[in-house]
Amino acid sequence: MDKKVIEEQIIKNYQADEKMMILIYAQWCVNNEIDPLKLYGQAYPHQVKNNALKEALELTVPRSESEEISAQAVLNVLQLFGNDDLAFLVQEEIEKRERK
Repeated sequence: MDKKVIEEQIIKNYQADEKMMILIYAQWCVNNEIDPLKLYGQAYPHQVKNNALKEALELTVPRSESEEISAQAVLNVLQLFGNDDLAFLVQEEIEKRERK
């Protein structure tokens, strides 16, 4: 295989995985009655326009139709992609819910 083709495939795979991470985050927020745009904006105030997150929100389903997404799963995928600031805020939300 041509090196350029391999590089393009790696980039496409990464982008697909990143979209899945965003969808997992968005669906977890929906399932837990958290505004994903607001929470994202708190983590990354300089990136308030996130088209990938808006696209992911269009793909989310109501909580009643969704599979459960564990807190650990959402934290793992966020950290895997270097979204540590967002993972920190998600962890805070998890802890708030556990205290209730």
